[in-house]
Amino acid sequence: MDNFLNENFDLKPKHSSEEALERWRKVCGFVKNPKRRFRFTANLSKRHEAASMRRSNHEKLRIAVLVSKAALQFISGAQTSDSDYVVPEEVKAAGFELCADELGSIVEGHDVKKLKIHGGMGGIAEKLSTSTINGLTSDTSLLNKRQQVYGINKFAEAEAKGFLVFVWEALQDMTLMILGVCAFVSLIVGIAMEGWPKGAHDGLGIVASILLVVFVTATSDYRQSLQFKDLDKEKKKITIQVTRNACRQKMSIYDLLPGDIVHLNIGDQVPADGLFVSGFSVLIDESSLTGESEPVMVNNDNPFMLSGTKLQDGSCKMMVTSVGMRTQWGKLMATLTEGGDDETPLQVKLNGVATIIGKIGLVFAVVTFAVLVQGLFMDKLQEGTIWSWSGDEALKMLEFFAVAVTIVVVAVPEGLPLAVTLSLAFAMKKMMNDKALVRHLAACETMGSATSICSDKTGTLTTNHMTVVKSCICMGVRAVGNKNKASLCSEIPESAVKLLLQSIFTNTGGEIVVNQDGKREILGTPTETALLEFGLSLGGDSQAERLS
Repeated sequence: MDNFLNENFDLKPKHSSEEALERWRKVCGFVKNPKRRFRFTANLSKRHEAASMRRSNHEKLRIAVLVSKAALQFISGAQTSDSDYVVPEEVKAAGFELCADELGSIVEGHDVKKLKIHGGMGGIAEKLSTSTINGLTSDTSLLNKRQQVYGINKFAEAEAKGFLVFVWEALQDMTLMILGVCAFVSLIVGIAMEGWPKGAHDGLGIVASILLVVFVTATSDYRQSLQFKDLDKEKKKITIQVTRNACRQKMSIYDLLPGDIVHLNIGDQVPADGLFVSGFSVLIDESSLTGESEPVMVNNDNPFMLSGTKLQDGSCKMMVTSVGMRTQWGKLMATLTEGGDDETPLQVKLNGVATIIGKIGLVFAVVTFAVLVQGLFMDKLQEGTIWSWSGDEALKMLEFFAVAVTIVVVAVPEGLPLAVTLSLAFAMKKMMNDKALVRHLAACETMGSATSICSDKTGTLTTNHMTVVKSCICMGVRAVGNKNKASLCSEIPESAVKLLLQSIFTNTGGEIVVNQDGKREILGTPTETALLEFGLSLGGDSQAERLS
């Protein structure tokens, strides 16, 4: 039977073809009660209905997408016409013909059509009063105007928290709140029952433990925030190579302005939104913004470069168009700072334990108070004095309430937050001795509860200065050192040395400049810097070689 089914119907336990199932239905048409017999098999009629409905929906969706795309193209075509854009008066008064929002929309939206409407790269540079070759001028008044119109290349940061803010944040702990309520009630009842200061001992003891926990936590967090503030200042000292006044120079990324010409090499992070000017084999890693691991080729056809991305290959010159919070990276950072702080696992457990203990203690306190009051009422009911109350009986009611409060106070462990805080403080101190800074005490507990650590491959610490250590010239391999560089020229024919120097100084994107201190400085990639240093050590002259 199995062979007969396989030969004639090609039936499989799963994923049988619809033709085979149709043939099987026709053969088994005489089966009694077919709906029940075939209840665990595919319903072919419903499957056909679903397929036809799916095709119909696909067709409708395709038509809707085409119509919406046509409408968007029509709207964008109407909006991006050159006549529609009106230069704001303050921008026109400053001597520019493009506002910051217009520049941001071109790069952020990768709007090639709008870029062409404004004249392409040359038109954008002209409207920004800059040059793709010489860059901006160093006139202070013009730079100040540009800064007022387009902003500065800094992200808006939250104001530094004061010590009182950390104290307030430490007071938000649920356990401390419950202890605070218990301390307040204990103070009132104790003073009413036993007077001052004997009745305030328990309440003041709880208050002292709360204050100790709060000030230890706040002091640790405040000190760490100051250390992280100093660390952030050091982190922000990032320089990049920029052309201004036709001179290539190093500059802080926070001094960049729209119109600056920035030189980027492999591994550099794009410091602001901009447009590709010139370069070769430029691949941009945009995974930090888009999450896509595939690099994007940047050229004259796709000239848009976003801040926060990295050059994976090639080198280029970029003209800055948007800086600071107007960049794509700035908008992303503004979105990330809107999130709140999550509680650590230990905080969640402690709050849960404190809440449960507080509820249990409150239940027992209410039951105890109710039982004591019920006994008092039963005695008065038997005596027939239920409507007459004396001062001693009122004082006895207050004693019952004091007993109930005592149960609640004893139930909540006031030493638990202090023990946890001190243990985390010691952990933070130990991590600081190991050169690991921790911003918040709770981070020690979070790191301690980690079950697996995913680390990158180990790197090598270097001086970030590449040099030529060995050469192969005229089929001879020679070690290159500070001592034998002079003798190297004598061992090589003069024609080979001349050709070598021409190759080094002409086939490079690096430059040899004189900085503000009057010292010679080599700018370029590490490889270019090493080769230029090697050429200079052989007695070469970069300017003479390039002019010849």
